[in-house]
Amino acid sequence: MTGIMAMLLGRVVGGALTIIETFNATADWTCPDGVTQVDYLVVAGGGGGKGTSGSGGGGGAGGFRTGTGLSVTAGTTYTVTVGAGGGTGVNGSNSVFSTITSNGGGSGGGGDQTGFNGGSGGGGGTAGTFAAAGGSGNTPSTSPSQGNNGGSASLSAPAYGGGGGGGASAVGGNGSGTAGGTGGAGTASTISGSSVTYAGGGGGARNNSGTAAPGGAGGGGNGSPNYGTDGTAGAANTGGGGGGSNNFAFSSASGGSGVVIIKYAVPTGNVLTFKGSSRWTCPTGVTSVDYLVVAGGGGGGNNSGGGGGAGGFRTGTGLSVTAGTAYTVTVGAGGAGGVTNTAPGVAGGNSVFSSITANGGGAGAGYSNNGGNGGSGGGGAGNSPSTPGGSGNTPSTTPSQGSNGGNGNSASASLGGGGGGASAVGANATSTVAGNGGNGTASSISGSSVTYAGGGGGAANTSYTNGTGGSGGGGNGSLGNTVAQNGTANTGGGAGGGSNTRYQDPGGTGGSGIVIIKLNS
Repeated sequence: MTGIMAMLLGRVVGGALTIIETFNATADWTCPDGVTQVDYLVVAGGGGGKGTSGSGGGGGAGGFRTGTGLSVTAGTTYTVTVGAGGGTGVNGSNSVFSTITSNGGGSGGGGDQTGFNGGSGGGGGTAGTFAAAGGSGNTPSTSPSQGNNGGSASLSAPAYGGGGGGGASAVGGNGSGTAGGTGGAGTASTISGSSVTYAGGGGGARNNSGTAAPGGAGGGGNGSPNYGTDGTAGAANTGGGGGGSNNFAFSSASGGSGVVIIKYAVPTGNVLTFKGSSRWTCPTGVTSVDYLVVAGGGGGGNNSGGGGGAGGFRTGTGLSVTAGTAYTVTVGAGGAGGVTNTAPGVAGGNSVFSSITANGGGAGAGYSNNGGNGGSGGGGAGNSPSTPGGSGNTPSTTPSQGSNGGNGNSASASLGGGGGGASAVGANATSTVAGNGGNGTASSISGSSVTYAGGGGGAANTSYTNGTGGSGGGGNGSLGNTVAQNGTANTGGGAGGGSNTRYQDPGGTGGSGIVIIKLNS
């Protein structure tokens, strides 16, 4: 997963742990064993406020939906979509978890323009000739309602106030001759463990100097306080609407991004899988964890390119953790492939849990570069002169986190070396066969045997043999006009190298890493 997912584990209750996961950006979530239902909060992105030569309306809050006992299926991977806030005059984006969709907040209206419909409706705007109405909230309709209507603009001097955006618990205020309409108030939720208010509407703009119309509680932005200025943006990860503006630039304030929070219970001794970076707070009753930390695989090189090295592979048992301590969990991205015809790939990103760091896989060499060092080393290139593979287990760990990459060979066919894997070195290229990626290592921490951290295969020209990726997600090298294969996501597999027949195409992209922990009480 891309972005930050915060994870809070509560105390042990009746042999189970209560887990709260907060998604601040779109990511995947795999339902753990033993989990059949979740409680949820799904808030969409807030609508943008609108700028106008008159008084713009405030953006409507993102839809707010919450509930308990939503059925989920163990082992199923759910895409969790967190909606972005809308820009100037743009509705917010939807947030989605399983069957629950919260709709983006409606944009505020511009000069004489009706507010837009959405989770909550945007406020109406005016340019002095028409007092536009606010947009409709709870659009499309849900039960309970996900939001409220925006307020109407005013033709009364001197403020000619724009309407406030609707909020989760209240309609947006109407503009008046003395002020813009206030944003509708949001709704408080305690699903995160404390009371937090979300989905407030943005305040409407005013045409003369004075006090800004406040956004609604729950992240709503304030409206413009005078002619020629912008409103303020909705707060990130609240779904608050942006404040309306009053200026000739027709710019305004963006809505705040949404958020998704889920809460569920897992048995003690359960396994948690992190496919994206996150934050985990150790619960009472948990004193140690078993772990698997795999870094991102290296990208393949271009032009007789070497395969990318696998991400570093580190595993162990009984790692001490402290109840109440928040641990940052970093999952490394796979490195990009070399783009130009002499370019190496890019090293994979490190993965980190507590004191354990697995280093990203080394880059596959391109043309005449050496293979990169890393968790496992990248393969060398096969152009004249051929180059060596990179060193694995860099920096050094005990046990070793990976292996060296293989050498390229330029004797007759410009063949790339294989990237190193967790359990085996990448193969050297011969005069006719590119190097295979080194094999990865199997782990059963997830409850079944899965192999991770295979190296990428080296590239070969037509009439020769390309290198195959190592077991554990390594990608095959390019053969002639074929495209290099990417490493498999969430395995730390190195990518295949690109051939000099297709040097206009990049080497493959390394597979992202993974972190898995088993909770010991």
